[in-house]
Parts: sequence; C-alpha cells; structure tokens
Amino acid sequence: MAKEQVLINAEKRTVIGKQVKALRRQGLLPGVIYGRHIEAFPIQMDAHDAALVLDKLTASTLITINVDGEKYDVLMRDRQRDVIFDNLLHVDFLVVSLTEKLRAIVEVKLVGEAPVAENPDVVVTQVLNAIELESLPQDLPEVIEVDISTLKTIDDEITVADLDLGENITILTDPEETLVAVGYVAQEEEVAEEEEAEELAEPEVVEKGKKEEEEEEEEEAA
Repeated sequence: MAKEQVLINAEKRTVIGKQVKALRRQGLLPGVIYGRHIEAFPIQMDAHDAALVLDKLTASTLITINVDGEKYDVLMRDRQRDVIFDNLLHVDFLVVSLTEKLRAIVEVKLVGEAPVAENPDVVVTQVLNAIELESLPQDLPEVIEVDISTLKTIDDEITVADLDLGENITILTDPEETLVAVGYVAQEEEVAEEEEAEELAEPEVVEKGKKEEEEEEEEEAA
C-alpha cells in the first residue's frame, strides 16, 4: 500500500539570527532546507500546523515541503525544542532525490506479547533501538516493528538477520547483532549496574562545531 503523502507549506525566510525570536512570537516556526544539489536557504512555517504534522513523524518519514509553490522532497534531520515547554524552535530538512539511494537510521519498535514474559523471573530486553538501512527515500519505513510473540523460551532471541524488510531495502547493521534478548531478572540488574559504572568512568564529551544560527537559537531558548 502506498504511503500517504506528508505535505507542509512554507515560505522563504528573510529574518535570521537573533531576530528569529520575533517570528516565533508571530506563530511562525523557522527552519532550513539544505542538500547536496541545492544551496541551503532558510524557511518559515505556521508553527501550530507544522507541529501537528512533525510531532507524528520520524527521521525516516518522507516529507514534501511546498515553498512558495516549489516542492521539495525532504527528510527531517534535526528538531530543536524548548527545554521547558517542549515547543519546536527550529527544524532542519535534508533534500533527497527519489532516484538516489541513501542511508538512514530507523527506529525499532517492539510489538506483540512474548509468551516467555509470563514468567515473573524473566525479562525481555530490547538491545537495539535502531538499525541502519539503505534504500530509496520513498521505500524507507518510518519505524521497524519487531514482533516478540516468537519469544517462548529463555534461549530465544531475535537478531537483525531475522528481519524481512523486502527486496527494496538493504540492512547495513551486522545481521548477527541481537535486537531482542531474553534473560533472568537478576542477570539484567547485574548488567545494568556494570553499564552504569562504565558510564560514570567515561569523560563527558562536549560537542563542538555548531552552526552559527544554531548557537544563537540556543542562546535565545536559554
């Protein structure tokens, strides 16, 4: 079944930098469109209408943006939000070609009930929250649903190799990687404690190299 088209109306934006804050007070959401074959340019959308659409989408959802009558096929690449109210502050869109394959990280969602989980001493654990795929943009799934109803014993697991996404999609994640595992509760608690200890031992890494406009957006949000 064909995917329903996701359409967002926008217009080119002339206001940039610190003045963008005034746009938000007018109910407008700033964003930017960029890609390999075009020169990046800023846009603005109706904040309410855009949020109603974007909040339901994932990073692999194909979107059509109508900018002053010209349409662009895009993927959402970054969403900045207000840390207090969780409102969208800025959105980045990547222009894609419907004839060129691309790589994307797609979310994994567990569905169904695992019979093995009826045992109170057993826990079903999602090991991978996302996997990497390659396909044409229109063939990318918005989310990968993994049915855990096949997990019936403590020795069962689901690996990347168990996924069947069709011939149009290439899975790039190692097929031997475990997606969902089954274990005893005590074992899971021990693993969690070990991981927490490792995290505390690792130094904090500070991301650098933010774009100028993103830095200004963060200052305004603060």
